[in-house]
Amino acid sequence: MSEPHDRVRIGLLSVSDRASVGVYEDQGVPALRAWLQRALLNPIEWDARVIPDEEDGIAEALIDLVDRQHCDLVLTTGGTGPALRDVTPEATLAVADKLMPGFGEQMRQISLNFVPTAILSRQIAVIRKQCLIVNLPGQPKSIAETLQGLPLAAPPVHGIFAAVPYCIDLIGGPYFETDDAVCKAFRPKSALRAARG
Repeated sequence: MSEPHDRVRIGLLSVSDRASVGVYEDQGVPALRAWLQRALLNPIEWDARVIPDEEDGIAEALIDLVDRQHCDLVLTTGGTGPALRDVTPEATLAVADKLMPGFGEQMRQISLNFVPTAILSRQIAVIRKQCLIVNLPGQPKSIAETLQGLPLAAPPVHGIFAAVPYCIDLIGGPYFETDDAVCKAFRPKSALRAARG
């Protein structure tokens, strides 16, 4: 009997000079994992890493996660501001096949509901092969807000994760399924799949 949901492989990459050498404990990867475990119905295989703010190292980690570890989705956290050491977007662009600008636009729009400095964020999303790579904020609270949006706001603000499953469908990846109580994925009716199991 087959599993009711596709197995998915997700890479989590926290970019931080200090957390990577143990000055403080990384909070990005645990925040990403906790939210995804609540939001996704799929069985998940994880590949999680904490690395310093070095452009070549970030690019190499992204290439490894996509090309060799065969992740379907890679989420990064940290290194997206204007500071000299913030180079995550540059590394992400360096490995991209396609840029997906709508993700960055919506992430900044969500954060602008809280702080005017959201316009300083340079978060982006790209496609490499059959994997979606998304740069997320560094703070756990901001990570959750960005992924699931602000459903109780008036009017509600859509989070970016609602668009992730269909994006992965379109690039030939597995069928990501969400818990609607956390984040309702949007797909056109023609892209919906009948329940299995």
